[in-house]
Amino acid sequence: MEKTTLIALVLFIINYVLMIAIPKKRVYVVMTTAILMVILGLLPVKNVLEEIDFNVIMMIAGTMGIVALFIQSKMPELLSDIIIDKMPNLKWVILALSLFAGFISAFVDNVATVLMIVPVAIEVSKKLNVSPVKMVIAISVASNLQGAATLVGDTTSILLGGYADMNFMDFIFYNGKMGLFFIVQISMIVATGVLYYIFRKDNEKVTSQEKTVVRDYFPTFLLVGVIVLLIIASLVNIPEIKFLPDTERNISGYICMGMLLLGFIVQGFRFGFPNAARVIWKDIDFNTLALLTGLFVVIGGIKAQGVIDIISNLFLKVGSSSVFAMYTFITFISVIFSAFIDNIPYVATMLPVVTLIASKLQVDPTVLYFGLLSGATLGGNLTPIGASANITSMGILYREGYEDLNKTFMKISVPYTLSAVFTGYILIWLIFGM
Repeated sequence: MEKTTLIALVLFIINYVLMIAIPKKRVYVVMTTAILMVILGLLPVKNVLEEIDFNVIMMIAGTMGIVALFIQSKMPELLSDIIIDKMPNLKWVILALSLFAGFISAFVDNVATVLMIVPVAIEVSKKLNVSPVKMVIAISVASNLQGAATLVGDTTSILLGGYADMNFMDFIFYNGKMGLFFIVQISMIVATGVLYYIFRKDNEKVTSQEKTVVRDYFPTFLLVGVIVLLIIASLVNIPEIKFLPDTERNISGYICMGMLLLGFIVQGFRFGFPNAARVIWKDIDFNTLALLTGLFVVIGGIKAQGVIDIISNLFLKVGSSSVFAMYTFITFISVIFSAFIDNIPYVATMLPVVTLIASKLQVDPTVLYFGLLSGATLGGNLTPIGASANITSMGILYREGYEDLNKTFMKISVPYTLSAVFTGYILIWLIFGM
């Protein structure tokens, strides 16, 4: 092993260890590692910008800002109120809210979904004089599951889309076959059946409640508009635009940022530009954007020094030369890792590894990509710390005075997650692996 390769490998390992050990400082850890990669010459300065996927960064930033306006409009609360009004008892309220959270999460960030729906669930539980814990957990795990359904559903989906050059429609149908969207929906049906069994005795009657008033429908049209434009961009060839560099590759990012700009201008004229800026700025997670930017540089550095090749060879030794064995290994090792560490850096690191593994096995990487994404996305549901949405929902419950939640969480999350993982695992292999 060459000296520079060893240095890059050591830096990479230290980076991951520190990210796990001090998660609140992970942005500083990653940015420091990225700077060291450049200073030490492991990644030439001229290649830094090439390694950063600006399409991914723009998509995430634009979507976050639009979602902020959508949440402020109170439309999610109104939809939740309508759903609750139609349900006969608590069991069906829990199932309906979890399905609704999943639907929203297919197009909106998981954490944002939890922040929208969980307060509604807590309010319902107060009116019914029951504990909100099981309801909140069901909402959280459902929002995580649906994150893999569409291109904009989760940061990991956006990462895969950017890396594998997949557009919005590729998540619906891929190479003439049903894509991750339908696979996730089938997994959701199976997992919801598990929830039904878990909550089968929760038959308390539900009374109708006063519906939330929505006075601003523009953010809803804005969010729907983003989805429609992403679909259109998936179906037509976008000509190169001079003032938009690399238009074809970055078109999804330009759409998200363009719609955010439109939202800012319209809401600025209607409610004042300082107010519109404050709403958007507050909900854009700059830590995540900085984390991803640093990770792109770090991964570029280890890729340039051959560390990706070392990792892929290690996976090949463990997973053997069988495509099915490798697919199985990648899927379930991703579930295990993502139960305890953030799936964003894990997926960002593993995408080039999976590509190289597929190349060495001389197979199409699609089945391995989808195994990686499904395992990493769903694995976060196993534990209260495995996904940002879970951490957020548990934090809300702690503030409400509920403690010792781990046991209750895993009584719901483990059967829910395993049923969804195995369903997706079988379907992905049957569709893309056979």
